[in-house]
Amino acid sequence: MTAMSGAALAQTAPAAPGKPLAPRIPARRIAAFMSMVFGMFMAILDIQIVSASLAEIQAGLSASADEVAWVQTSYLIAEVIMIPLSGYLSRAISTRYMFAISAGGFTLMSLMCATSSTIEEMILWRALQGFIGGGMIPTVFASSFVIFPREKQSLVAPLVGLVVTLAPTIGPTVGGYLTDLFSWRWLFLVNVVPGVVVTIAAWTLIDFDKPDWALLAKFDWTHLISMAAFLGALEYVLEEGPLKDWFADEKIAVGALVCAAGAVIFFWRSFASTHPIVDIRAFANRNFATGSLFSFIMGIGLYGLTYLYPVYLARVRGYSALMIGETMFVTGLCMFFAAPIVGRLMTRVDPRWMIAAGFLGFGLGTWQASHITREWDFYELLLPQILRGFSLMACMVPINNLALGTLPALQLKNASALYNLTRNLGGAVGLAAINTLLNARWDLHIQRLHESMSWGRTAPEEMLQKLTQGFAALGSDAALAATKQLSLIARREALVMAMGDVFAVLTLLFFALVVMVPIMRRPSQPGRAGDAH
Repeated sequence: MTAMSGAALAQTAPAAPGKPLAPRIPARRIAAFMSMVFGMFMAILDIQIVSASLAEIQAGLSASADEVAWVQTSYLIAEVIMIPLSGYLSRAISTRYMFAISAGGFTLMSLMCATSSTIEEMILWRALQGFIGGGMIPTVFASSFVIFPREKQSLVAPLVGLVVTLAPTIGPTVGGYLTDLFSWRWLFLVNVVPGVVVTIAAWTLIDFDKPDWALLAKFDWTHLISMAAFLGALEYVLEEGPLKDWFADEKIAVGALVCAAGAVIFFWRSFASTHPIVDIRAFANRNFATGSLFSFIMGIGLYGLTYLYPVYLARVRGYSALMIGETMFVTGLCMFFAAPIVGRLMTRVDPRWMIAAGFLGFGLGTWQASHITREWDFYELLLPQILRGFSLMACMVPINNLALGTLPALQLKNASALYNLTRNLGGAVGLAAINTLLNARWDLHIQRLHESMSWGRTAPEEMLQKLTQGFAALGSDAALAATKQLSLIARREALVMAMGDVFAVLTLLFFALVVMVPIMRRPSQPGRAGDAH
C-alpha cells in the first residue's frame, strides 16, 4: 500500500498573499482521532485497573494467589505480542478496520471477563482482551502524525502523552473506587458502553488510508510465531522471575530458553523476509533509536514508580487500595496540568532541553525518595509525586515527536508499533529489576539489622522489654509475641531501607539519560511526519 502523506489529507484555508496556506483539519477526522484516543485510554487503563482488586477477584472466583496473578500477567503477555504486530496489520487492512476490530474485540472481551465464573475463563478472556486491544495503542501514535501537520503537534502530542502516562497512573485508583462502590466485575463492565461508542465511531469516521490486502497473502507466519515466542516468553520470565528466584525455577529456565530461541529466529526473519511482520530497519534512524531507548527508560519510571509507591504505602503504612489510589492521584493531577504547559513550550523551546529537564526532574524526585523512612506519609511523598507527574509529560511529548516525527511516512505505522513496544518492555524489565534489587537489598538489610539486634545491645533489649510488657496479657506467650513483633519491625525497617536503595539506583539511571540527550537531532524545519530524514 502506498501510504498517504499528511499533506494529501489536510484541506487548506485561504491565506493572505505571501503567507503559507494554513492547514485545516476536517472535523470528521478530529472526531475520529478523539475516539481513537479514548479507545487507547481504555486499553492502557486496563493494564493496571485490576492491580488494586486482585484479592476481590481471587475471592470471587475461588482462585489461588498464583492463579489470580495471571489475570494481569496474561493481559501483559498478549498485549506485548500484538503491539509490534499492529503496524503490519494496519497497513494490510487499513487503520479503519484495524481500530474498529480492536475496539470491538476489546469491548466484547471486557464483557466476557465480567461474566467469568472460573479463574480459567478469566485468564482466557483477559489474554484475548490484551491481545485484541493492544492494536489500538500504536495505531493512535501513527495516526496523530498522519492526520495532523507538524505545526499542530504542540496541541496533539500533549493529549496523546497525557493519555499514555495518566491511564496506568490512575488505573489502581479507578479500580479501587469501582470495586468499593460496586464489585470487581465493574472493572470490566465499565468498558462496555464506551467501547461500543468507540467502535462505531472508528468504523464510521476513520477514512485516511486504504487497505493493502496483498500483504495478507505475504504474511510471514514463521516471523509471527518466533516473535510471539520471543516476546511472550520474555514477558513471562520478567513477570515471574523475581517471584520464583529466576532460573532456580524450572519453568523460568524453560521460558528463558524459549525466549532465546524465539529471538534468534525472529531477528533472522526480520532481515531475511521480504515482508517482515516487524521491520526493525527504523532503528537506523538515529532519533528513532535514541528515542526508543529513552522510551524504554521512561517505561521504567512510569510503571516502576507506579509499583514502588503503592508497595510502600501498603506494606509499611498499611493503606487500603482506595487510600493508595487517592494518594497516588497527585501524579495524575500534575500530568493533567502539565499537558498544556508542555504543549506551549514545544513551540518555543528545543525539545531536547525539555527531555533533559524531564529526566532531571525524574532524578530529583527519586533522589528525594531515596531518603524515605517509615514515617513518610502523603505530604512527604507530595514533592516526589509532583516531580514525577511533570517530568513524565516533559519527557513523553518531545520524545514522541523526535522519535517518530523525523521518519518517512511509509515507516510510521511499523515504527509506532516498535516505539510503543519499547515502553512496555521498559516497564517489564524495570519491574523485574526493581523487584530483584528490592529483594536482594531487603535480605541484606534484614541480616544487618539482626546483627545489630544481638543480645547484649541496650537499645534492642529495651525495646524487647517494652514489647513484652505490652503483651503481658498473653501470660507465658508474651515473650514469644514480643520477639515476633520485634522481628516484624526489623523486616519493615529493612524494607524501607531497601526501597531507599532502589530509589537511589533509579536516580543514577535518570541522571545518566540527561547526559545522552544531545545525541538526538532536532528536526530542521516544521513539516509533516516523513519530511525530515
